[in-house]
Amino acid sequence: MNSNHTSRLPSGRTSRRPSRHALTAMAATAALGVALVGCGGHDTGARTEGTDKSTGAVKSTGKKVLWVGDSIAGSEAPALDTALKAGGVDFKDASSDGGGTVVAGSEKITKMIAADTWKQLDKNVASFRPTVVAYQITTYDWGSRDQQRAAYEKLVKTAEDAGAKAVFVPAPPIKLDAFYKKHAAQMRTAPQVAREVAKGSGGAAAFLDASRLWGTDASAKQAERASDGVHNCQQGAAAFADWFAAELGKQEGFTPAAVDTWAKGRWTSDDRYAQLKCDS
Repeated sequence: MNSNHTSRLPSGRTSRRPSRHALTAMAATAALGVALVGCGGHDTGARTEGTDKSTGAVKSTGKKVLWVGDSIAGSEAPALDTALKAGGVDFKDASSDGGGTVVAGSEKITKMIAADTWKQLDKNVASFRPTVVAYQITTYDWGSRDQQRAAYEKLVKTAEDAGAKAVFVPAPPIKLDAFYKKHAAQMRTAPQVAREVAKGSGGAAAFLDASRLWGTDASAKQAERASDGVHNCQQGAAAFADWFAAELGKQEGFTPAAVDTWAKGRWTSDDRYAQLKCDS
């Protein structure tokens, strides 16, 4: 597997005027640019309004997020883990390099990967007992609209049966090379279908439109892509974590931790970023 495209399928698998939202994202990114100077720094010791002053511990909100997706979701996970836990939200990364899709589609490889995703999802739901199952649409949710819809509706039911809410997040814009171009149409319909499923779920699911953060052009500075045009480095991961925590907080009724309490944590030295040749 090409190390520059770890979200790709393995050959043999066993894994005008900016809107208010855009301005908010730009401001957050500017703040993160300061917070992430010297990314290898020590953990600042996150504190929020929910901190127990007598012990210094962050009070639990009772919320638990299970994070599902491919290696793009994986590169965001270290920042998400730190940001959410700093706000009293438990987090488990269930993303999979070269895997993670819930859409079986019509191809043998995606059917095999989706089967594995569902198997792991059932195990994680049973053991972790999430209150939120957050699915970042993968770059290979390949299938017809009907196949995508069936998979997303199954995800909503799986979460609902476990007493959790399903949250869909579109993948960030990526560089469409020869590997991806033949599936470009399916990659475009996936977030559209997920939005429709969430809208028709009666409140059992939500769609958080990350294009308000990333935009739709992978080459734009706002997209915060790593040099491979697909994944993100620490800056992009932090920007996403800050945005996601804020949006999820609105949905789930908690106040996220301020970015400057967690952005320079140990997560910035995660091996994923070294493998992506990110600056340390």
